[in-house]
Amino acid sequence: MAKDKKSFFDKMQVLDRRYIYIVVALAIIIPLVIPFNSKTYVTTPTENVYKKIDSFAGRKDRAILMCFSHDASTMAELFPMEVSILRHCFERKVQVFTICFMPAAKPLMDYAIQTAKEEYNVQSGIDYCNFGYKPYGLFLPILLGMGDDIAEAVDTDDEGRKISNLEIMKEIKNYNEMNLVIDFAASAAVYAWITYARARFGANVAAGITAVMAADNYPYLQTGQLVGMLAGLKGAAEYEKLVDVFATHKELDSYGVLQPASREFSKEVLKESWIKLSDIKNVKHKKARIGMNAQTVAHIMIIVFIILGNIGYFSSKKKKKA
Repeated sequence: MAKDKKSFFDKMQVLDRRYIYIVVALAIIIPLVIPFNSKTYVTTPTENVYKKIDSFAGRKDRAILMCFSHDASTMAELFPMEVSILRHCFERKVQVFTICFMPAAKPLMDYAIQTAKEEYNVQSGIDYCNFGYKPYGLFLPILLGMGDDIAEAVDTDDEGRKISNLEIMKEIKNYNEMNLVIDFAASAAVYAWITYARARFGANVAAGITAVMAADNYPYLQTGQLVGMLAGLKGAAEYEKLVDVFATHKELDSYGVLQPASREFSKEVLKESWIKLSDIKNVKHKKARIGMNAQTVAHIMIIVFIILGNIGYFSSKKKKKA
């Protein structure tokens, strides 16, 4: 008696898992090597961070503080958002301070600054100030001290210069002027900024976090304790788009030459904007969007295998029962 011919779903049930690994690997590698254009929808928490930073444009009495609270293991998600925010600040003349309390975060902080400033004529101590690495034991004293006087709480910058002597500090004293703190973390580090900088001194606090930390931080968005949030690679891709659409926007002048023409945030403009990856010359400024392409394709492939596997399972179960 001839054996029953196996159906496609039956074959899927006994498929060597190594073939699945190969397909998923290709689904990740191909979009990274050959980027394609995909629509990036910007969420409200990301919009809020952008608008808050942009409201400081050109003001000497306003600044933001970026705290790097992560190591290289979460660099893929957090580094693109850090570079994008620094580009935004440099483009729109927003004064920015950086600090870290983890030794492993120091090289990442320096790398982000160097990557972002390549296209801009910005100077340390004038346009931005890197406080550098400070031991974690000083975290709370510095956090609380900056509520009264930043120059006394930090004292010197990464180059050993006296903070009070820097030009960038002329109109910056405490959280009243350094009015936005963004903590980039893969942990609960942002809660300390919410508890002390926000609750005690009224500073605006935002978070740049890994995707798995997003659910833990949404309650703080709903209560207003966080003014905004960039969540994972998706949040980084969204901010990249906002910077390209608004901050680094260029228009043709009367001679047909592209000139910088930063524009105000607008939902209408955002809806109509379609930024092609091929139009962005520097690959450093589209890492998150390229990564999102690979992530999307890989997730779709995994979902397809899950669906096929379940159909095959119930199909074979039905046959056995019959």
